[in-house]
Amino acid sequence: METETEQQIHERMMYNTDDEHDKSPGGLIWDANMAGAVEFSTMQEEIEYVEGLMDVENLEGDDLARFVYQRTGITRKPATRSVTTVIISGAAGSVITKGDLISTETVDFEILEDAVIPDSGQVSVLASSVLFGAIGNVPSGVINRFPVTISGLVNVYNPEPVTNGYEAEPDEDLRQRYYDKLQRPGKAGNKYHYLEWAKEVVGVGDARVVPRWNGPLTVKVIVIDSNKQPASEELVEDVFTHIESERPFGADVTVVGAAGVPINITATLSLVEGYTEELAIENIKKNITRYLQSLAFKSPFISYAKIGSEIIDSEGVLDYQNLMVNGGIANIPIGDEQVAIMGGVNEG
Repeated sequence: METETEQQIHERMMYNTDDEHDKSPGGLIWDANMAGAVEFSTMQEEIEYVEGLMDVENLEGDDLARFVYQRTGITRKPATRSVTTVIISGAAGSVITKGDLISTETVDFEILEDAVIPDSGQVSVLASSVLFGAIGNVPSGVINRFPVTISGLVNVYNPEPVTNGYEAEPDEDLRQRYYDKLQRPGKAGNKYHYLEWAKEVVGVGDARVVPRWNGPLTVKVIVIDSNKQPASEELVEDVFTHIESERPFGADVTVVGAAGVPINITATLSLVEGYTEELAIENIKKNITRYLQSLAFKSPFISYAKIGSEIIDSEGVLDYQNLMVNGGIANIPIGDEQVAIMGGVNEG
């Protein structure tokens, strides 16, 4: 139902009022009908709003999560704090206490276990970002500070990049899982059942399922993480464990992470005045990363032309020439078990 304006309702009410009454503007009938028209218009708006709540496409946030849960039992996957191993060095016998803080320049991490520096002078401990989400995903070697001095401790660093911090499941992914449940229901261990199980795991951004990939009663599940990156070994194991706890007896299940295909770019850049090439390249990487994420497990290729468009749309870039993507000027094919990831820009 299309909501009418107060004026439209009032005109109809005046038309339906007998002409034997004084209907002139400012008269009793005119004013009384106007008051009713205002209320009826407001009521129509409220009815339209309530009708909108019955369409999942109109919902977001908690309203969407509640709608989906009430109809399917699917819950939004929560944000996580990234966890990694750090190596702390210092004087033998120095105490490390659970809850002690270490950090990058901008992100704090807390130690997750008590430890004592051994005679070797260093010890490995688990640490978790204080904040939830992808903000805790940092390169190797950047967790290198003690925000508060801890007696006897000299140095800290993370030998590996941190990648397992995930944002809460976005509305579009939750809505898609809702549609999948209704349109492609998983049952009796069919292909869609394995897809549903894989995508239930916190940290999984998408999955593909290949039935009979190695003969009868074999199933392969390929996963990427919520950051649209190749799934870590830990996430792959989580998916395998969850599927094993849900699947029917008999199938031989293999779970793998998609192989990353780096997208490396070289171009001659013309910059907006005031921008350095370093800053412009960071903006290019951000734009192209978003583009690659939007295509993960959705497109069989990365568009050469679209890469150029993302470069020109990057803040600080005025123009470019001599664009090469992975050494060529063609689209980059992406296989069914691959995911495109950001490589380098003007490196080497």
